[in-house]
Amino acid sequence: MAQRVICVVGPTASGKTKMGVALAKRFNGEVVSVDSMQIYRGMAIGTAAPTPAEMEGVPHHMIGVADPAENWSVSRFTEAADRCVQDILSRGKLPVLVGGTGLYLDALVRGQDFAAGSQGGEIRRELQERLAKDGAAALLAELAAVDPETAARLHLRDEKRILRALEVYRETGETISEHDRKSRETPDRYDALYIGLSFRDRQDLRDRIDRRVDAMVAQGLLDEVRRLLGSGLPRDATALQAIGFKQFLAVADGTATEAEAVEEVKLRSRQYAKRQLTWFRHMDGVVWLDAGAPEVQQCACRTVQEFLSKG
Repeated sequence: MAQRVICVVGPTASGKTKMGVALAKRFNGEVVSVDSMQIYRGMAIGTAAPTPAEMEGVPHHMIGVADPAENWSVSRFTEAADRCVQDILSRGKLPVLVGGTGLYLDALVRGQDFAAGSQGGEIRRELQERLAKDGAAALLAELAAVDPETAARLHLRDEKRILRALEVYRETGETISEHDRKSRETPDRYDALYIGLSFRDRQDLRDRIDRRVDAMVAQGLLDEVRRLLGSGLPRDATALQAIGFKQFLAVADGTATEAEAVEEVKLRSRQYAKRQLTWFRHMDGVVWLDAGAPEVQQCACRTVQEFLSKG
């Protein structure tokens, strides 16, 4: 039987952190953050990483584990997070996976085996040189000859995915489409219960997002961006392209006012929340709860208890 984990999902600002802590305290658990930006050090304000007070003594993993100059792939994240999950289970505790990065969570729960390929080796360099010389159309045509299924899904603008697909085939002799097909046929690594948090009235979520952004600014988001730049972090680093950081980078550079940045962050955050909801609502088996209901934690605890009590 697959080992059991609890997943707390939903859009940004829906109360996932508080719910994760409550469930971990109730069921002898520890939290594993599944957030593509909270992995970076020195970015706690802009990523809304839980503070020590918000953690309430519950151990949290996968927060502040990476240098902001690094660019973590989903495979690297999954490997590191899975080690945390296994360690928690080995100590007889319950892993509570909390976060809104659906792709990372899906890969972690499924135990996705990512296709090989060194991503930066000689084959990748050769393909990049060909891309620069012959263009994406030539590489996409080459991919279509060996993996028409993948090629049909890709656009000429998807240069990274075209390179990756060709790299995998060159290094392993297996196409990405075949690898993905085998992965889908493999049972999930973990038996997961998904607790989804949302609001009956969408305006409540929008208001929560706006208040969170205002709080980030008050806590010193602009100073956080300046510290990152002062540390030598390149302006084109992946970490600085995140919502909040990108907009306040413009403030630091003098190309936008703080008021303009605040409104842009609020807009982008609302758009991101909509994408998150779309992702999670397409998942099977999510138990959706009204994040604004006074009894939401009690409902979640009952649901988890039933899940853990089943044979």
